[in-house]
Amino acid sequence: MNEVSITTETITLGQLLKDAGVIDSGGAAKWFLKENRVLVNGAPDDRRGRKLEPGDVVTLPDGAAFTVTAAG
Repeated sequence: MNEVSITTETITLGQLLKDAGVIDSGGAAKWFLKENRVLVNGAPDDRRGRKLEPGDVVTLPDGAAFTVTAAG
């Protein structure tokens, strides 16, 4: 499982996808989330503005998973 470290309290789902290299730009998040089934903590979610906190797990259709962690 991959980790995405954040220095703020939360990160949006769209920003996580960008930071993880899944999409090239924040604008691509809307399209990506409409075309692909993304799970947040095991439940489908297509909201690019969904706030994620440390401990949340995002799973992509190809099985790749990313855990949000706090920096430091």
